[in-house]
Amino acid sequence: MPPFHYDVLCYEPGCGRPARFKIAARWSDQQVSELKTYGLTCEVCLARWFHRSLAKHQACRLTEGESLERPRIFAWQPGTRDVQLTPLPDLEKSLLD
Repeated sequence: MPPFHYDVLCYEPGCGRPARFKIAARWSDQQVSELKTYGLTCEVCLARWFHRSLAKHQACRLTEGESLERPRIFAWQPGTRDVQLTPLPDLEKSLLD
């Protein structure tokens, strides 16, 4: 039986469009490393969520031994594992300019 597929919607309340981007930052406690998700967004809501993520990142408190990189934008599709995500540095740069 094929896996069940469904669209994950943009995190923006009331948006309703399918998510196409994942905004996340690499977190580590020196033993485990993973992506901390700030949001899944559509094209329309991407800029707002990216800037919101940067602000949340600045407010993060880390304990000794933890590290948290700055949020990045990744191309995202349902069923994609974090290690398969493609970063989009040119898109990030365009939103930071």
